Amino acid sequence: MESHFELNSVTKKLPKHLHKFVVKQPYEEYTAQNQAVWRYVMRMNIDYLSKVAHKSYLPGLQKTGISLENIPHMEGMNRILKEIGWAAVSVDGFIPPNAFMEFQAYNVLVIASDMRTINHIEYTPAPDIIHEAAGHAPIIANPEYSEYLRRFGEIGSKAISSSKDYEMYEAIRLLSILKENPNSTKEEIDKAQEKVEWLQNNMGELSEMAMIRNLHWWTVEYGLIGTLENPKIYGAGLLSSIGESAWCMQKQVKKRPYSIEAATQNFDITKPQPQLFVTPDFAYLSLVLDEFANTMALRNGGLRGIEKLIDSKNIGTIELTTGIQISGKFDRVIKFKNNKVAYFQTKGLTALANRDKELIGHGTDVHRNGFGSPIGKLKGINLPIEDMSPRDLKAYGIYEGEFMTLEFESGIKLSGRSVTGTRDLRGKILIITFDECTVTYKDEILFQPDWGLYDMAVGKEVVSAFSGTADVTSFSDFGKVSETKTHKIIYSENQHLLYDLYAQVKLMREEDTSTEKIISSIFKLIKTKFSTDWLLPLELYEVALHKNYAIQEDILLHLNHLQKEVKFTKLIQNGLDLLKVKEHQS
Repeated sequence: MESHFELNSVTKKLPKHLHKFVVKQPYEEYTAQNQAVWRYVMRMNIDYLSKVAHKSYLPGLQKTGISLENIPHMEGMNRILKEIGWAAVSVDGFIPPNAFMEFQAYNVLVIASDMRTINHIEYTPAPDIIHEAAGHAPIIANPEYSEYLRRFGEIGSKAISSSKDYEMYEAIRLLSILKENPNSTKEEIDKAQEKVEWLQNNMGELSEMAMIRNLHWWTVEYGLIGTLENPKIYGAGLLSSIGESAWCMQKQVKKRPYSIEAATQNFDITKPQPQLFVTPDFAYLSLVLDEFANTMALRNGGLRGIEKLIDSKNIGTIELTTGIQISGKFDRVIKFKNNKVAYFQTKGLTALANRDKELIGHGTDVHRNGFGSPIGKLKGINLPIEDMSPRDLKAYGIYEGEFMTLEFESGIKLSGRSVTGTRDLRGKILIITFDECTVTYKDEILFQPDWGLYDMAVGKEVVSAFSGTADVTSFSDFGKVSETKTHKIIYSENQHLLYDLYAQVKLMREEDTSTEKIISSIFKLIKTKFSTDWLLPLELYEVALHKNYAIQEDILLHLNHLQKEVKFTKLIQNGLDLLKVKEHQS
């Protein structure tokens, strides 16, 4: 089937279940005012960030093909990004954290296709193309940081969520959409804000995903690098916010040394951050990431790992000591002494794999109704089944065609006729398949003969537990796309007229076709119909200043008048200061 987005050497490696999150970039929906906002933010950022951003930022802008003048086309970015081994895809706002991380693991940046409105020009609560393209893309041109980002995605995508994490994701997604939409009512925003705040106060114990999202936030999004006394910016949230990139350098924002403790420091995505973490260098980020990974079920498995998967209510995977992997929705675990796993059970579609490749004959079409198996050693036998040689297996009556009873240390009993075994390439036995099989625990029947063949996974312990599937092809519809869609802004006839004026000024500037008469007529229309718009007069003043038109004095007076409105004061002054610098340089 043909993909609905451009495939290149990087994106063609994406597993099919991630494709559904990709949308077509709605480039034709960007207004001329959106383009002006992009240009304003980028020019402000370049001017300021050249002093406070990590040294990789400005060269990275050039390497990744980010233009100061126009919102980037995804196709154009991809052609340049693939030269450094990355790619970009367009998505609709926030996507689920596991999916976001998985894209990153495949060296693919997910770029929210929306563009912030002029009302949120300094900071937007919603992900947008300025944040993603101008914030994330330039720093990945640094090889050391690029590898950190990839490994973070690889590890982060395996982090296990709690059942409340997805509810929080949906709540934050809705709030960010409502806050960015100028047509949202105060009642709608307040209700969504209350939901987010309630969830924040009732999340319970932080899940692995919550903690790794915290690490991501305090590094990839809001990270500082260098010393506490003189840090530089590398986090995309700061690089893309003309408000927060200046705010974060103030003394009011506490600077803390980056460490694994950042995993437990929560954040509010809709507000500026009261503290930030400083890493001495990019290599240290990877050390902390590895330190955190050592605490995850991914590397520890065990009873706690399965319990986390049960709590998540999502598809997850466990791996046993033999290397066999079981992927599905885990809904039960039986434990015995010393917190060991006696038996586990999935429900619904389940797949078995080895080394991340589905075992032939053990996909979801075979295991449609769940999968359960005992784990551990047999009672009175110190040698685990997985370590038994063919001679040992025969000695203990475990071989094809024989009816046997296996009693495990945990009290699980299995009686049945062995019909076949499945081994890995090294000959280690992974599965023993039984006919006429009954599995019991105390007085409970876990499996009975009329249910068909019984596949017992061989392994003495659970060595790993993680979110998602072992083989990415096992589940055709893994991961859920939010039903809450980014709102398409409805513009009034008057707004369309304003955007037409923005388009005229943009074209005149690019093609150098302005005249004082045209500039004067547009300025007159602005004062009459759009007296509170500040960005278009600033663009007119730029042209008039460059051309030395007499009308520049009247435009400057108008801008000075608008500056009396507190919400415009800093924005206009920053724009005027930049123009003076540029004009002086020319």
